[in-house]
Amino acid sequence: MPRIQPIDPQQAEGKAKALLDGAQKSLGTVPNLFKTMANSPAVLGAYLGMHQALSGGSLSGALREQIALAVAGVNGCDYCASAHNAIGEKLGVDETERAANLRGASADHKTQAALDFARAIVQRQGWVSDEQLQAVRDAGYSEGEVAEIVAAVVQNIFSNYFNHIADTEIDFPFVSSKPEATAGANA
Repeated sequence: MPRIQPIDPQQAEGKAKALLDGAQKSLGTVPNLFKTMANSPAVLGAYLGMHQALSGGSLSGALREQIALAVAGVNGCDYCASAHNAIGEKLGVDETERAANLRGASADHKTQAALDFARAIVQRQGWVSDEQLQAVRDAGYSEGEVAEIVAAVVQNIFSNYFNHIADTEIDFPFVSSKPEATAGANA
């Protein structure tokens, strides 16, 4: 049972209605996370605005989803593990890779560096070492891309913590954020 109740898009008014209608139009559905954030249009607007801004950045949508999976794994967010697994699949990230990403691993060296850096940001509360920062640079990420990795991590910490507090009902095919449950599991 959600601890913060979602807003029914049909009952929404004002800015909340406009944001939820926009999500429906662009996605064809309104995820429960959005419905719950809509209790404060400022919160939903901030989340959607950050997503929109980052989608115009240098990092691919697939890599942003892989980072989201790694962050969900560290933070134990089943909602985000489920949502970003489904989105990653739509963006062409294969099932084995998505399961590995949730554990912070990747078959691709450059992606692995981004995931290592993302996990370090979460685990060290932003206080990454010079060596951790240099490792992501050495993997070929520009200063701008490093900044976007940081922003993607922060956006996902926001949604992870929001879901923990709200106990948002999962409306995607369920994926556990627990590494032992995802090792070799299907999506």
